[in-house]
Amino acid sequence: MPKMKTHSGSAKRFKVTGTGRLVRRKSNLNHILGKKSARRKRRLTGEFELAPGDAARARRQLGI
Repeated sequence: MPKMKTHSGSAKRFKVTGTGRLVRRKSNLNHILGKKSARRKRRLTGEFELAPGDAARARRQLGI
């Protein structure tokens, strides 16, 4: 049986931490930023851990 291919879109969106957790970026911080408040944009920065159910699906797509 051939090897499983990594889902390219998922590989670009999720990162595995050193402890094995999956992190992601929040949405709404790419364009149309003028109308968003500085507070809102600040809260969208950083990396956030995936929910357990989503992490299971993402792991399968990443081949982990």
